[in-house]
Amino acid sequence: MDHSRRNLPQLLGEGRRWFEEALLAALAAAGAVPVSPTQAQLFSVLDEEGTTVAELARRMGVTRQTAHQAVHGLVAAGLLEQTPDPASARQRLIRRTAEGTRVHARAEEVLAALEERLAERIGAEAVAALRAALETPWGPPPAPDGGQGPAS
Repeated sequence: MDHSRRNLPQLLGEGRRWFEEALLAALAAAGAVPVSPTQAQLFSVLDEEGTTVAELARRMGVTRQTAHQAVHGLVAAGLLEQTPDPASARQRLIRRTAEGTRVHARAEEVLAALEERLAERIGAEAVAALRAALETPWGPPPAPDGGQGPAS
C-alpha cells in the first residue's frame, strides 16, 4: 500500500483551498471587505430570498454557533442583513445587502476566471470531467454495515 497517496477527501480539500485562497486574494486586491473562508462559504450557500442560520449551518456542515459567528461578521461588514422570516415569527432570514450582492457577483466572476485558469493548467477536458463527476448525484453516504442507507 502506498502510504504517501493522499485520499480523495484530502485532494478535494486541497482543491477547495486553492479556489478559496485565490478568491480571497483577488477580492482583497479589489478592495473588498476582508472575509474568512467560512464567511465566503456561507455566501455560496445563501439563497437569494434569504436563508435561516440553521439551514446555513446544515448546508455548510458546521455548528449553528459557527454559522451565527460568520453571519454576525458579515452583517457587521454590511454584506448581509437579517429580516423577519414570513414563515416563522421565531426565525430570521439572512440575505445579502446591496453591497453583499455586488461583492457576490464579483466573486462569481473571479471563480469563473479561476476555473479558466485551472483549465489552462490541467486541461479543459480534465476540468470538464471533474465538474461532471462532482455534479453527478452520489446518493446518501453508505451505512456503516456496507449497505446503501445513510450513515448513522
